[in-house]
Amino acid sequence: MSAKDNAAVIRLFDLLESRYALRVIWALSDGHPQTFRLLQDSVGGVTPNTLNTRLKELRAARLVDHSGAGYRLTTQGANLARSLLNVQQFAPKWSQLQSRAAATAASKAEQAQPPA
Repeated sequence: MSAKDNAAVIRLFDLLESRYALRVIWALSDGHPQTFRLLQDSVGGVTPNTLNTRLKELRAARLVDHSGAGYRLTTQGANLARSLLNVQQFAPKWSQLQSRAAATAASKAEQAQPPA
């Protein structure tokens, strides 16, 4: 990867690492415009101030747009959301492995305790 490409990835990661940025993109990924209130409910747990800040940043980055119907992903935002489909496929497998690892660790801890 060239230095220019690497810098672009870092800039994108900086934006997406902002609290709730990925959740906003994910919430809009179904293609349906959402009002501010509906988007706040879709994202879950975000304060109006934080959501407003995130939307301003995502609009400045041309990933999100606003029309009379509400907020929606731009073409670039939709392309980014499609790239997250790999995460959607990965997440259940990862979660299952995490659960197994936790169960194994709990079992080992239980076996290591001396009898009372």
